[in-house]
Amino acid sequence: MVAMDPTMERSDHILIVDDDGEIRSLLTRYLEKNGLRATAVGDGRAMWRALDDGAFDLIVLDLMLPGDDGLTLCRMLRGRSDIPVIMLTARGDETDRIVGLEMGADDYLPKPFSARELLARIKTILRRTRSLPPNLQPQDETLLRFAGWTLDTARRELRSPTGEALPIGGAEYKLLRVLLAHPNRVLSRDQLLDLSQGREADPLDRSIDVQISRLRQRLGDDPRAPALIKTVRGEGYVLSVPVDRAS
Repeated sequence: MVAMDPTMERSDHILIVDDDGEIRSLLTRYLEKNGLRATAVGDGRAMWRALDDGAFDLIVLDLMLPGDDGLTLCRMLRGRSDIPVIMLTARGDETDRIVGLEMGADDYLPKPFSARELLARIKTILRRTRSLPPNLQPQDETLLRFAGWTLDTARRELRSPTGEALPIGGAEYKLLRVLLAHPNRVLSRDQLLDLSQGREADPLDRSIDVQISRLRQRLGDDPRAPALIKTVRGEGYVLSVPVDRAS
């Protein structure tokens, strides 16, 4: 009999979205053997039906799917939910990984992978998601104003100083929320990854730098002399303007 991890509650329900029937069966059996509930479907349409019918704690989402692919589904999902997502792919290309994270995935696992490693990542993400500081929880959604900009967390909408609504991807949204929650405080890359994506940094992982660069571009912050998000050499990044909060 496999001992259950005391950090994992029996009620945790995982949705597996993969068009490979063998992988669906293998993962379902393994996760259930280790104290989780698992539901497996083969494409995006079945995923939406499952989400409409029940509550899930995390989604394991394959990149290559018939119909809408995993990146498209992840982007659509982030428009309606903050449920954690682990992206699976047969390709290990770094560009795919960064794009997946920018679409709002919380972690990325290339195939082939071991079910044991996936289980470890599921437990880590669920544990960290549940330990996020209160100022990142949905019930604290509010209007965050900084340097003329407004982030409407209820609508997940960024408005410019002129009032123009701008689209913002899942990963950039989470990163901006973390920065706005800790203004004038230097945050390391490890802290930014942990708070925004619920995962540890790989020594070669530069995804935070990429997201900071894109966030600066979206905010019109000159990368050569940024006024909003400044680089602190050897330490990390800091949002260097005050933030006003309103309900």
